[in-house]
Amino acid sequence: MQSIKGTSITTFLKLESAGGILLFLSAVLAVVVANSSLAPYYQLLLSTPVEIHIGALEIAKPLLLWINDGLMAVFFFLVGLELKRELLEGELSDKRNIILPGIGAIGGMAVPALFYLFFNRDDAIASQGWAIPAATDIAFALGVLTLLGSRVPVSLKIFLTSLAIFDDIGAILIIAFFYTSKISMLALGVVALCVPILLLMNVRNVVAKSSYITIGIIMWVAMLKSGVHATLAGVLLAMFIPMRSKTDPDYSPLKTLEHDLHHTVAFFVLPVFAFANSGISLAGVTTDQLLHGVPLGIAMGLFFGKQIGIFGLCWLAIKFNLTKLPANVNWLSLYGTSALCGIGFTMSLFIGSLAFEETGVNLLFDERLGIIVGSLLSGIVGYLVLRVSLGAGDPAEQS
Repeated sequence: MQSIKGTSITTFLKLESAGGILLFLSAVLAVVVANSSLAPYYQLLLSTPVEIHIGALEIAKPLLLWINDGLMAVFFFLVGLELKRELLEGELSDKRNIILPGIGAIGGMAVPALFYLFFNRDDAIASQGWAIPAATDIAFALGVLTLLGSRVPVSLKIFLTSLAIFDDIGAILIIAFFYTSKISMLALGVVALCVPILLLMNVRNVVAKSSYITIGIIMWVAMLKSGVHATLAGVLLAMFIPMRSKTDPDYSPLKTLEHDLHHTVAFFVLPVFAFANSGISLAGVTTDQLLHGVPLGIAMGLFFGKQIGIFGLCWLAIKFNLTKLPANVNWLSLYGTSALCGIGFTMSLFIGSLAFEETGVNLLFDERLGIIVGSLLSGIVGYLVLRVSLGAGDPAEQS
């Protein structure tokens, strides 16, 4: 996420909202294709085998997994860059700005997971998807928020962005600790060897981006073979990219990389991921399918769990004087933003693919249906509530 200080908030929001619109169109296109005569070709494309052989090293995956493991590693690399910058120089460097969104993010991850587990408590396989509704899609959420124009106070945009950053941190930890398959200690040893090399490069003021990317690719391959999800290599690599050059304080390798990657991720990586993972056939859908524990748990978790968890914990924190409402934000606007966070889409789809890929049970339809329904309801309700609250006079007077 671009810096949200000063005038850069305008550029940031334009980029995120445009990316959110493209993300939405990619998802709609996938659903249309999956329900048309092109459906067999759509499935054939995603199942196309792609292989790389270098000596004894072999990476053989269908195109879908190259997108989910490869392209999404670039997305997580960008998330790591944004996280590091925000912690060092951005809004998260001031602890006064992190209490409310941090508390909200905890509720926004825990309560949706409990909703999901309630609907799937008797199904051991389905319960593995507990983290699917715990995610927030910042591009979609900000895209909806931007539809309200200049009425949205900057403090509300900062709250939503900060909460989404904490949400990303939670998603990274969930993937690392709960969605890891069999571990290869040899491959993890290669990852462990890359870390001190990256640290030495950082300490020695190596600012050549190509050097870091080369080590990052090696680390990604090793992570892929280790059983720990390969996308985490992107986050780990980002932590070692220098914030400033020691010889040229005006040059920031981190910010340069972040700027270079942002358009690629927003306008290519995420739309491609959405197109590859959103295609569901609606032919013959029955009420029983709609009410199955997986889609019901995801939809209820995203729609009810998110708004209850975020707004509820924020309300308690403010009432106990742990923090206060952001400037020019009223309770109704806070609630509307909490509902908006139920748009889980990208990260929910990604976690869903991890949750069920090892089970041998095909729950992709159930998972995607729940994500689409929950995200759609959250976006509509969040938008309508915010439209009412932001058009009802001076928000500061109502807080």
